[in-house]
Amino acid sequence: MAFFIEARQARKEDIAIKQNFKEKQELKRNAMLASGLVADRLPGVSSVVFRMTYYHNNTSGPVLMQRTVNFVPSDYAVFNMDCMREECTNGGFDLAPVVKGLVKNRKKSVKGNIYCHGKNENLKHGHASIAYEIRVEYSRQSR
Repeated sequence: MAFFIEARQARKEDIAIKQNFKEKQELKRNAMLASGLVADRLPGVSSVVFRMTYYHNNTSGPVLMQRTVNFVPSDYAVFNMDCMREECTNGGFDLAPVVKGLVKNRKKSVKGNIYCHGKNENLKHGHASIAYEIRVEYSRQSR
């Protein structure tokens, strides 16, 4: 009898996890749609390239990964990168202001660091960070 109760409880937990995942995916989808396309948000930009190195402060080997993300005019202008810590809630790295500043000042590149703003009971503020280089290429007709 205890086995059936445990199995039923496990199914309830699985359903809750799946529902939570679906809700998170729906929120991401809505944010993506609300962000609009690169062509609409950044007229005259032909590409935006992010080169990032992810770091974790609480690990023995702090470099988690290196990543390059390319955006072209037909992509959604979602410049918020997720935190790679699974237990992090409401975190991530919002690089939209950096991209906006580059385009506003017609600069081609910038380097910097940004810290994750998410937290929970097991993670403190700044538990993860990225070093980034962002390059913007402008279309010839926009000069």
